[in-house]
Amino acid sequence: MKNLYDRYKRELESLHQTSSNRKLNSFKKLGQYIFVENKRYLNLSSNDYLGIAENKDVLDKFIEIADFSMGSSSSRLLTGSSYVFAKLECLLAAMFSKEKALIFNSGYHANTGIMSALLTKKDAVFCDKLNHASILDGIKLSDAKMFRYKHLDYNHLEELLEKNRDEYDTAVIVSESLFSMDGDIADLNRLIELKRKYNAILIVDEAHAYGVYGEKGLGIAEVQGCIKDIDLIVGTFGKAIGSIGAFCAGSDVLINYLINKCRPLIFSTALPEINVAFTYCVITEILPNMKEQRRQLLLNAQKLREALKAKGLEPLGESHIIPVILGSNKRAVDCSKFMIDNGYYLLPIRHPTVAPGSSRIRISLRADIEYEELEKIPDLIAQKMIESDYE
Repeated sequence: MKNLYDRYKRELESLHQTSSNRKLNSFKKLGQYIFVENKRYLNLSSNDYLGIAENKDVLDKFIEIADFSMGSSSSRLLTGSSYVFAKLECLLAAMFSKEKALIFNSGYHANTGIMSALLTKKDAVFCDKLNHASILDGIKLSDAKMFRYKHLDYNHLEELLEKNRDEYDTAVIVSESLFSMDGDIADLNRLIELKRKYNAILIVDEAHAYGVYGEKGLGIAEVQGCIKDIDLIVGTFGKAIGSIGAFCAGSDVLINYLINKCRPLIFSTALPEINVAFTYCVITEILPNMKEQRRQLLLNAQKLREALKAKGLEPLGESHIIPVILGSNKRAVDCSKFMIDNGYYLLPIRHPTVAPGSSRIRISLRADIEYEELEKIPDLIAQKMIESDYE
């Protein structure tokens, strides 16, 4: 009898042979460091950009006022939605100058739910080629026609819109504001021009920018002065905010439609009250006082990027996320192991997550890391790349 697991075994072996296999790691976290088998490493693979999630002072401050349930035990449309949710949603709507906001369990939930709810097979979506997997998965669930434009190539986007827009009932343009794999930033005002010209809905995912960019920490749309012109802004609490969950903010019509049609919202148990309350505490009590930390974070990123270039390396982007292109999966894995051996917890980003030949290590900076702790990184990566060339 045929072994039903044979195919899976073969695929796992193939992943191993191409340095593409993944595994789960377990460790203890303390501030900007993680500990594995009692060894300390500087954590440069985290999305905790402001160091809030591991900040004991923040947690202690919240616990003093915490009086919320540890579980929700129901979807939000049943009994899982308390006044704490409404309070946070009202705050988010006001901050983003929108009519209404809606909380989700995660960024993945938000993007898959939003795209699959708003689009049908009669619609078209125009999607940046490097948009997150959650956006792509939501589009696939919708049965809408997807046109993928070259990354940040708005002339290509306009060509696609001009050629195809009139064939579909509704058109949606969707882009991240800050792309996590390349660390680069979208021109949101150009996207707004195109959405107006071609009568489209514009959705912008601020996941990696929310909390870090802007005077109020609202993201790239705040920096570029165009919040009011974006139809639906998506963000997460699980990155710079140091909590869990996600949100979108937009018009009454769009939010009410999502409440009625978004399956991940309708059929998921809601977040526990205590998590939502913690997010509210961070946004109102902690984030407004972190302007200097945000400034220093971006300054450190600029200095490190320049130092990497001075060593002949290829750092991408312009943000606090600094990918360094290494080439093959094996080179990325080998470099990651070398950096970990030297005290830097830097994980490889490999194909198929990124294009073949563009595997990399991605340095995710944090506001609680001093630049002095980063100074050795360019020399170490350059050293490993020289060694790889002779292997």
